[in-house]
Amino acid sequence: MAYKKIPAVYINVPDWNKTIVQPRHEMDKLHGNVVATMVDNYQINADVVPVDGGFCVGLKSVNAVVGYNDFVVNIDIRNVPETCEYNAVLAHEDKHIKTYLSVIDDFKGELQKSVYSAAQSVMPQFVKSRDMIDSVVDDMNMQLQSHPDVVLVKQKIFADVEIKNKQIDRMESGEELKKCK
Repeated sequence: MAYKKIPAVYINVPDWNKTIVQPRHEMDKLHGNVVATMVDNYQINADVVPVDGGFCVGLKSVNAVVGYNDFVVNIDIRNVPETCEYNAVLAHEDKHIKTYLSVIDDFKGELQKSVYSAAQSVMPQFVKSRDMIDSVVDDMNMQLQSHPDVVLVKQKIFADVEIKNKQIDRMESGEELKKCK
């Protein structure tokens, strides 16, 4: 009887929200700042088969949630909400948020392949008692998350976001802010 199965892999993106804050300390008045939080949660569903002397625990499926879920936009306190300057800075920072989201969309296929490759590499494990199953599933999750394909695709996502955000900043001439004067 074969215990290794082809795991199903499901990739979803998290719901996201944007919070706008104005720190008490002054910032660069002409530039805001976006702090983005990336989540990558992997839920392992195991197939547990009783065998002589214990159980065979195999990876059945992976439900992954990968993407950015929380954006905090910092705008200088001297920019009064709903003024031209405030709105211009906010519009610029919204471009950065769109970049984070679009990069995740661009990498969905590669994420799927990477997580699938990692899931394929996780081998079934034998345990002697039921109380050891959770520990084995946790170990499988760690193997999945530390697999080179998963690590590499996350590095590619971070690099692509950084490159595209720098391009946005280079392309911006401050023309929108100049119109506010």
